[in-house]
Amino acid sequence: MNFLNKTAISLVLVASVTASGCTSMNIGDTMYNGYVIDQKSLELIPEGSSREQVLLTMGTPSTTATFDSEVLYYISQRRERAAAFMKPKLVEQSVLAIYLSKDGTVARKANYTLQDGKVFDTISRTTPTGGRDLTFLQQILSGGSGAGAGAAAMRSLLKN
Repeated sequence: MNFLNKTAISLVLVASVTASGCTSMNIGDTMYNGYVIDQKSLELIPEGSSREQVLLTMGTPSTTATFDSEVLYYISQRRERAAAFMKPKLVEQSVLAIYLSKDGTVARKANYTLQDGKVFDTISRTTPTGGRDLTFLQQILSGGSGAGAGAAAMRSLLKN
């Protein structure tokens, strides 16, 4: 009986030391992708700044858009994984959008993040709204003229 108690106590001690050793090991990773937003750099480009000043301060954007007015996008992501062999999990993502007016000056800035599954602008505290969102299949079937026209066109293709 005494031997069993000593064995049980030693097993508990070994297990607790092993478990505490595993939790104190830093085996995970944090990875940063894209542009890391610096608040001081962002303050150097107030509304009315030129496009050149934005590019000198912030650097080359991740991507741009030229519909209606020009927009410079700086995209950043933070991913974490518990161990080196695990797939990284997206923890944080932000998109800094700098909207330029027709004359090439900064009209406004927006920093979009993902909060509760919705895009949210942390600068103006607004959530963009759109019309009715269609899935890819709905867009194909609608054909731009309504759901009935797209479905009729698809049926005629399948008959031939």
